[in-house]
Formats: sequence, structure tokens, C-alpha cells
Amino acid sequence: MKALTILPDFIPQEEVKKTVAQILPDMEIINNTDIEKSDAEILVVTTFTKVDKNLIDRMPNLKFVQVASTGYDNVDLDYLRSKNIMLSNIPVANKQSVAEHVIAFTLLFLKDMLNLNEEMKVHHRWPMLTGSRDLEGKIFGIVGMGMIGIQLAKRLLPFNVGIVYYDIRRLAPEEEERYGLTYMEFNDLLKNADIISIHLPLTEKTRKMFGEKEFSLMKDGAILINTARGEIIDEKALINAMKKKNIKVGIDVYEKEPPDFNSEIFKMDDAIFSPHIAGVTIESQQRFLTETISNVLRYVQGLEPLYRVI
Repeated sequence: MKALTILPDFIPQEEVKKTVAQILPDMEIINNTDIEKSDAEILVVTTFTKVDKNLIDRMPNLKFVQVASTGYDNVDLDYLRSKNIMLSNIPVANKQSVAEHVIAFTLLFLKDMLNLNEEMKVHHRWPMLTGSRDLEGKIFGIVGMGMIGIQLAKRLLPFNVGIVYYDIRRLAPEEEERYGLTYMEFNDLLKNADIISIHLPLTEKTRKMFGEKEFSLMKDGAILINTARGEIIDEKALINAMKKKNIKVGIDVYEKEPPDFNSEIFKMDDAIFSPHIAGVTIESQQRFLTETISNVLRYVQGLEPLYRVI
């Protein structure tokens, strides 16, 4: 069964080929979508490759698409459905990596690390006072209690924080008890949380879910962290809230990637940025590769693939 993998330029192809060749020797690996035609039945991509009508029509035998990522908003789901093509993602490989990234953002803000580093490294000063705060005792709000949300909650437990969450699907009481969770409606979470971390997929319902109204409900000086999708936040409304309410933000995802670095958001003092890399660690990439190969192999062997989306 012929398979094609399309990788972005920055992923080392030779390492991937070496790993894949031992298990799926017929897998072709390329680094661009500039193909006239492919008779592959299986397509493996990252989120950096757009799987749209243009690409799908050049693969007339395509039966199964595997996205080596948690997100799959790079895929035209309606067109895949119309062609009766299966789609799976890998929602498990980077959940702990993203959770740790969120905690890193949180501690950078609470412990005033960027300011202290600049004072000493740039200005050669020895600050006697700091605005550093403890994470213990804070109310930590998680918006979206999927796999990443659960991993984040598990890692927050030793910090002795109050963990509140909102999701369209409430967890069972025993799960809430296991992870020390308290369910709140969305607006109540916004009003009560000192730190809010977003872990939602991008849908028409979640697009610009954080706007002027939502920011007006948040505490002055609250910390907002987004490692989900950039479009979930109305950037203009966020900038206004940062100015009016001293809201601090840790941002890993952007509406356009790479983003417009002329945007006012990059001039704000209370913002920390990372380049959509929260889930990208050496360990997570190995897990993605292993899980992806394993799932493709399931399909090749005639088994139902895991994490099937459609």
C-alpha cells in the first residue's frame, strides 16, 4: 500500500526516513506539495501542509490522511468527507509538553523573571524589591478540559492552587475529584481566575471567544495564556484589555503564522511570546513520529486507526 509523507523544510528528512524505512519501506517522503500527481493511498502531513481540494485532487487513490499533530485545521474536512477519505490526528503525543509550557509562562510572569533578568543582565542593577508572587493559593482557570487540560491540571496539583475549569462537556464527579477540579460556567471562570489557560479547538463557536465582553469580566492583572489557536482571541480587544486592566499574556499561537511583527501586541510590556512551539520538544517529536507510524501501520494492516476524526 503506497504512502506519501509531506514534511516542512525544517524537519530533518533523513532522520525520519531512517526511522520509517524499517517499518514502512514503501513510504515516500518529500518536503513540498509541488507534485503533479501521486497514486498514494495514504497521506501523512504535519499542520504546516494544507490538505485542500488542490492537493487531494492530485491524489485520486487517496483513502487515509494522517495528521502528525493534535490540530488539523489545515485540512478541508468537508472535501475529505465528500471523497469518503478517513482522517486521524495524534492528540496524545504533545499534551504534557504543552502543559509544561503553560506552567513555564505562568511562573515567568509570577516570579517577575524577565524583568529581573533585564535588570541584572542589561542594566547591571541589583534590584532589592520585586513584584514576584507565589503560584500557591491562586485560582487557575482552564478553558477546555481535553487531554491537554487534564495534563495541566495534574501538574498543577502540587502547587496547591484552586483549579477551576469550563468545557462544553462536564467531567464525571469522580474525574473532578481525582484532579481537584471545580466546574464553573465560562463567565464565572473569567471573573474568578487569576490565571486562565486556553485549550480549545478552533471552531466557529470558539473563534474570537475572548473579546471585549470577556476581557471586561477578567480580574485586573490576570494572566492569560493561549497555546491553542490564535483566532480564539480578538487581538484588538486583548490589546485594549492589557492597557486598561494590566492583563498579562503568554502567547504561543497567532492568527497568521509567522505573525505581523508590526502589530501593537509585540510592543506591549506585559506579553511573552513563543513561536507556536509549546508542544514541540525533542521528546514530543519522537512521540509524534512513533504514534504516527504506529497508526499508519494499523491502517495498512486493515485495523481501525486510532484517533479517527472522520
